[in-house]
Amino acid sequence: MKPIIECVPNFSEGLNADVITQIAAGINQTAGVNLLNIDAGHDANRTVITFAGEPDAVVEAAFNCIRKATELIDMRTQKGEHPRMGATDVCPLVPVSNITLAQVDVYAKLLAARVGAELKIPVYLYEYSQADKARSNLSVIRSGEYEGFFEKIKQPAWQPDFGPAEMNAKAGATVIGARNFLIAYNVNLNTKSVNLAAEIAADVRESGRLRINEEGKKRVPGLLKGVKAIGWYMEEYKCAQVSTNITDITLSPIHQVFETVAERAKAYGTEATGSELIGLIPLSAMKEAGQYFAKKQQMDNLPEEQLIQLAINTMGLNAVKQFYPQKRILDYLLNNLNEGAKA
Repeated sequence: MKPIIECVPNFSEGLNADVITQIAAGINQTAGVNLLNIDAGHDANRTVITFAGEPDAVVEAAFNCIRKATELIDMRTQKGEHPRMGATDVCPLVPVSNITLAQVDVYAKLLAARVGAELKIPVYLYEYSQADKARSNLSVIRSGEYEGFFEKIKQPAWQPDFGPAEMNAKAGATVIGARNFLIAYNVNLNTKSVNLAAEIAADVRESGRLRINEEGKKRVPGLLKGVKAIGWYMEEYKCAQVSTNITDITLSPIHQVFETVAERAKAYGTEATGSELIGLIPLSAMKEAGQYFAKKQQMDNLPEEQLIQLAINTMGLNAVKQFYPQKRILDYLLNNLNEGAKA
């Protein structure tokens, strides 16, 4: 069996459809990869593209789309709700089948070295690829964002791993690395208050919040392991969201994230009105959510299709945009590609 890896680059452009199309073309024009999903966010001004294939082809496609983003996106004028530091803000490589995370790391570093050398972009390694765990967390690396990086990059502790030790004014800097599967998942709130959404985010994220007492600052951990979260307002949806990255679905399944946010929202006098998936999700995560809600509702022996629909309905995954399982569940997409190849 051939090794397959997934690549999920995040680009700092969610408004200009022509730019997004041209970036995606760099993937489509690369032999040996399959474009699986394009998820553009208007208010976030960010697009997440998912593609998969054999490792060498994925690295080539990733370089092609990063190069195109460098040509088309000007960070000097880019604004949006989502934190960002570069035209290609982050580009993770993820093992899918017949390959280990350590093996994917080799390809991530090859890509990072090429982006730094050929495109003259400062590149930071993260997650599994970063040996220095003090700078392996994306939010820590990206702290200060594009505007703050012109000074940050001058600090000895923040020299890039590849590329020039000087900020690229047009393209910014980028982060590349090997990591396990991550679910980008936002919960909608029945409020427009960013402050309230931020309070809920601080309650649920693993890193929690800082409390000041007589002894000084003390970090109080949050409720959910393996979850990062921030609060923001989405003008497109007319509501605030708790925006999460679930970095370990074995510790915090998606249904647990939804229910925990909903419980904290209720404690603050509001409610969760639905949710939104960014990019793709494994079938196992959707089935587990369906089984959880089926058990709560005392429903037994539901087939896979009904379990998935129950999860969609209970978490309100259709609340702000239509959720099509065949287009959003990674296993279905890969199965369709395999069936097409056999035909």
